[in-house]
Amino acid sequence: MKHLITAERFCLVAHFVTMVFGLAGLLIVMPHLGSILTLAAKIQPDLAVIIQQLFQWSMSGGGVANILFGAAAVALHAYRTLGLGNILGFMIPAVSLSLGSELLGTSTGFPFGHYAYLNGLGYKVAGLVPFTIPLSWFYLGLSAYLLAVAGLNAQSSLRPGTYWSMRAAAIFLGALLLTSWDFVLDPAMSQTAAPFWEWRQPGAFFGMPYQNFVGWLGTGALFMAIADLFWGKNPKVLSRSELRLPLAIYVGNFAFATVISLAGGIAIPVVLGIVLGLAPALLLWRQAPNGSLSEVKVEAEVELEALPLSALHK
Repeated sequence: MKHLITAERFCLVAHFVTMVFGLAGLLIVMPHLGSILTLAAKIQPDLAVIIQQLFQWSMSGGGVANILFGAAAVALHAYRTLGLGNILGFMIPAVSLSLGSELLGTSTGFPFGHYAYLNGLGYKVAGLVPFTIPLSWFYLGLSAYLLAVAGLNAQSSLRPGTYWSMRAAAIFLGALLLTSWDFVLDPAMSQTAAPFWEWRQPGAFFGMPYQNFVGWLGTGALFMAIADLFWGKNPKVLSRSELRLPLAIYVGNFAFATVISLAGGIAIPVVLGIVLGLAPALLLWRQAPNGSLSEVKVEAEVELEALPLSALHK
């Protein structure tokens, strides 16, 4: 277990480090690459060559490394806290359905609109979708879903009659958190100096069609609903301390998208993302139980037994 925690933390730190380097490359190095190389050549000709090679590697492999580390961190955390069966019950539908939606979207325009992936995110499945894209759906989707389940279902366990409605609400809210991240990320990453994808038919929302968000919400809700069925009637609800990594993943990726959006003068999507995604994610984390769900149930039963019989009949 200790080795798992060490590996999990290493992947999380590496995820954030590659994220910071990505921001530096996109916002600082790329706009001034010519000046940087000229200055480096004056200092030492070999230095300019090294900087250029490093920059080319970061553009071709930095995004891949960032997603791989993020997926590994969430997968290790889920294996440790949820077990192998539960993580596979989420990962398989998340990766397969998101890949199917992306392949359908890049070839037909449904369900996201007409778009195409460019270079920088790794090998493309069928020449259309980078293999890293379904992994990003998985690790952001699982982080969002765990927050929604803990924030809502932990409360429903103490309220008879609300169990199934709370699980349905957790699926919708998890999908909404995932889509809200895309509110901020998509306009920025498709309009940077080195975009990772492009819209063939730009839409009204900062270059994106509104259809894109319907596609995100529907795809996320679909694989979360299937995962919920796999998890059965008693899904494990993580405690607030166990949710620190999913929350860090969500907040960190949201911050990454926010910085790029604001640097490009795109503010409205950030506000929408905060209202519909970041703020609810933080609130859900605060509502999660301090201990495990079983501990919460035991505490509730103890309190119930301590009540006088007259209070139970009121």
